[in-house]
Amino acid sequence: MARRRYLSKRQLAVLDDLFNSELDEQAVLDKHKVSRNTYNKWLADDKFAEQFDERIAVAHRQSAALIARYASLAAAKLVQLTGSENQETARKACLDIISLPKITAKRIEQPEKAKKDSDQQAEQLSESTASRLLAAMAEEKREKT
Repeated sequence: MARRRYLSKRQLAVLDDLFNSELDEQAVLDKHKVSRNTYNKWLADDKFAEQFDERIAVAHRQSAALIARYASLAAAKLVQLTGSENQETARKACLDIISLPKITAKRIEQPEKAKKDSDQQAEQLSESTASRLLAAMAEEKREKT
């Protein structure tokens, strides 16, 4: 039996709605009148699964790009919060900055890259924010005494 080379229009429409609409999986299936059984068969099909996986990969790359785009803004906000008048906010910001390299390393799948990025971020922390962190901590300690 010869296998088809392309997905049907219906399969493509389901994939488009799964990845480009606000509908959840069941709502997409209902919209296109696809039974759960049929959908499960599609998922077992190599061509459909390959297209599904490609779209997941694209969504992950888009998310990573968005996070990367705003990472420096988020880091700058955290540094600003270290000088907050609210001591608890300043303390939490300091802790978040200190733990940031660990969190980032966990999210990176490749161990070599994770180690390199963590080391680089730790160096950046010690050079660019350590004085602010120490000043905020010293200020907090002075206010308590």
